[in-house]
Amino acid sequence: MNWLRSLIFNVLFLAGTGLILIVVSPVLLMTTRHALKFVAWWSTIQAAMLRVVVGLDHEVRGLENIPEGGFIIASKHQSAWDTFFFFVMFRNPAYVLKKELLNIPVWGLYVRKCRAIVVDRDGGASAMKALIRDTRDRLAAGRPVVIFPEGTRTAPGTRLDYHPGIAAMYAQCDVPVVPVAVNSGVFWGRRSYRKQPGTVTAEFLTPIMPGLKRREFMARLEDAIEGASTRLVEEAWARFPATLAQAESADPAPTAAAADGDSPTEVEKNHPQPVGESVDKSDI
Repeated sequence: MNWLRSLIFNVLFLAGTGLILIVVSPVLLMTTRHALKFVAWWSTIQAAMLRVVVGLDHEVRGLENIPEGGFIIASKHQSAWDTFFFFVMFRNPAYVLKKELLNIPVWGLYVRKCRAIVVDRDGGASAMKALIRDTRDRLAAGRPVVIFPEGTRTAPGTRLDYHPGIAAMYAQCDVPVVPVAVNSGVFWGRRSYRKQPGTVTAEFLTPIMPGLKRREFMARLEDAIEGASTRLVEEAWARFPATLAQAESADPAPTAAAADGDSPTEVEKNHPQPVGESVDKSDI
């Protein structure tokens, strides 16, 4: 019956999101604070639907590693689940995302209103300057900044090179970077119709404090995220054996071209996605 539960969730997710975006569109005439409250509410609803309809819950570890004051979250990205989880956690995060997502009808307007940090991947030095400027602005407003350093979702057990933006943010913003490991792809994979019941684990790891050289920072960040994510994936497979079948049938890791941010597919254009998503939505 898992296929039926997944079907019900997918219909509710897509149709419900589209309807809600239209019905509450007057929020676009209000303040950023109102828009953030709406997206946080929407994210909480998605998490509740997953729990009730699919039987997919989540747990959070390492809350003691969340620092006081401003900080940047650098998270592993395996699933669309990652894109609304941080709204459930913090209510007002600022996601770093690619500018093509602004072209999604209606949803792109919410992205603008929420003042997400939009990056032009072809913008060169000017884009990097804008990334640093906007990150500092959101941090000054008391908002945690969320970035997926690989720039796209990866299947459990795979990894891609980390993009340079996170190194620049770390060097220029003078705040801790909190690595986050997840195993969400075990239950809601890339381009996977089915959602598996179980418990997604997100783990906040020891913050990396300012002051490291670029190479040392990147090595420490990747080692922390990848090592912990691998551990969480293996733990999920052992805890929920049924998810192994999904792992065995998972698609291969994305190509380098996809990771570099090619133009959005038709699926991206036609299906809204949570603020902060950096790739397509074809895994619904």
